[in-house]
Amino acid sequence: MSSGRHEVLKAWIAALLWLIVIAIESSALLSAHNTSRILYPIAHFLFGIDWPHFQPWHFYIRKSGHVVGYAILSVLLFRAWRATWADEDSRKWTTRWATIAIVGTLLVASLDEWHQSFLASRTGRWQDVVLDTGAGVLAQVLLLFWAGATKRRTAEIAAKPAEK
Repeated sequence: MSSGRHEVLKAWIAALLWLIVIAIESSALLSAHNTSRILYPIAHFLFGIDWPHFQPWHFYIRKSGHVVGYAILSVLLFRAWRATWADEDSRKWTTRWATIAIVGTLLVASLDEWHQSFLASRTGRWQDVVLDTGAGVLAQVLLLFWAGATKRRTAEIAAKPAEK
C-alpha cells in the first residue's frame, strides 16, 4: 500500500472509530440517569455537593461532552477529507475540507438526535444538533487559525538567513 493510501486509511479509521464512540454515547447506556449515577457520587465525595446543586452541573457536564465530542468529530472528518483530497501545494486548510467536515458533523448530530428520539431514556433535541454543529464550526475556525499560524511560522523560518 502506498504511503498516501495508508494516510487516507488511517484518517478514515480514526473518524470511523470516533463515530462508534458517538454511537455508544447515544445509547441508553449513557443516558442522563446513568451518567448521574456515576458523576453524582464523585461530585458529592470531592465537593460535598448535594443532589439539587448537582443537577445543573450535570447538565453542563453533559453539554460540554457534546461540544468536545462533536468538535473532535469535525477535526477528524476534516483530517480524513484532507487526506482523501490532498492538495498539490500541501495546504493545511481549505474551505472545501472544512465545509464537508461541518456538513458531516451536522449529519451525524441530526442522526444521533433522531436515534435518541426513539429511546425511552433519551430525548432527541434540535437544540443539541445546533450545539453539536456549532462545536464543529468552532473546531474548523480553530483549525483555520492553527493553519495560518503554522504558515506564518514556516514563512518566518524560511525568511531567516542561515546562521554560520
